[in-house]
Amino acid sequence: MKAVVITQPGGPDVLSVVNRSMPEVGEGEVLVKVLAAGINRPDIAQRKGYYPAPAGAPVDIPGLEIAGIVEYTGGQVRRFKVGDVVCALVSGGGYAEYCMVPEGQCLPIPEGLNFVEAAALPETFFTVWSNVFDRGNLKPGESLLVHGGSSGIGTTAIQMATAMGNTVYVTAGTEEKCLFCEELGAVKAFNYKKESFKDRILDSTEGKGVDVILDMIGGNYTSDNLQVLAEDGRLVLINVMNGREATIDLLEVMRRRLTITGSTLRNRDIAFKSAIAQNLEKHIWPLISAGKIKPVIYQEFPVEEVSKAHLLMESSEHMGKIVLTFT
Repeated sequence: MKAVVITQPGGPDVLSVVNRSMPEVGEGEVLVKVLAAGINRPDIAQRKGYYPAPAGAPVDIPGLEIAGIVEYTGGQVRRFKVGDVVCALVSGGGYAEYCMVPEGQCLPIPEGLNFVEAAALPETFFTVWSNVFDRGNLKPGESLLVHGGSSGIGTTAIQMATAMGNTVYVTAGTEEKCLFCEELGAVKAFNYKKESFKDRILDSTEGKGVDVILDMIGGNYTSDNLQVLAEDGRLVLINVMNGREATIDLLEVMRRRLTITGSTLRNRDIAFKSAIAQNLEKHIWPLISAGKIKPVIYQEFPVEEVSKAHLLMESSEHMGKIVLTFT
C-alpha cells in the first residue's frame, strides 16, 4: 500500500510517500481502505519528534482520523461488515491507503457527508465531546469560551456547543477569522492580537465570566483564563502551544471553587474511545445528518502533496480542517 512516512524528525520535507506492507488485522478490528485522512496538530508534533506513537500504532506513519470503506473484518467484529462506509479515530497510521481500526472506534458516516467531510470528524469531535461535555461537564444553558476558534477543534466546539444549547465565545487572530467564527454560531469572537480577551469576556458577561474554557494555548493565557471563569467554572486544557508552565493564584481557585483539568486522547484505551464514539453517535450524529452541524473543510490535498498540507497547518492561516485524499 501507499503510505506517508516520517523519514526522520524535522520539517514537512521529511515526509515521504512510500510503499509499505498492509497492516495485519486482529480480533475486534477492521481494515479500512482509506479514501481521506484528516490532518491535526499532533501529526505535526509527531513529525518533529515530540509526540511518539503509542504502543501498537505505526511508529513512522502519522494520522489520527480516517474515512473510507471496510475492506476486511477480524474475528469478534459484530457491527461492521465488508463494504460499509465508516469514519474512525485511530492511534496512528491514518496517512496510508489501508488502516487497521478497533471496531469500537469506527462510526458510520453521517447521512449527506462525503469521505473528505467524514475524515474531518473523528479527532476533533472525539476531543471536543470528551473535554467539553465529559471532562468540562458543560450543561445546557451554560457558556463556553474556546481559544483558537477558527481551528478544526474550534469550529467543531462552536457548532457542537451551540447545537447543545450553549452560549459560545471564542478568540481568533484576525478579523476575518472572528467573523467566520460568529457566522458558525459564536455570539462574540475577540481578536486576541488587538484586544484583551479577559476584559472583553468580563464586559460581555457583565462580570460573571464563563462556565467552561477549552484552551489549547496554555502558558501565559492561564492566569487570564482563571480570571474569566465564573464561580464553579472549569478550565480544560488540551494543548500548551504557549508553554507548559504558568503562574496561578491558588487562593482564587479556592475562593471561586474553580476546576483546572485537561487530557490527551491518543494514549487512552479502546474502551474509553469506544464510549466517546457511542455518545457521539447518540447525541451528535443526528445533528450532523440534520444539517445542524457540518464539518468545515478549508482545503484538501492529494497524498502526494502532504508536505504542503503540513506547511499550511503550521502557518495557522486555515479556517477549519485540512484533509488528505487517496485515489
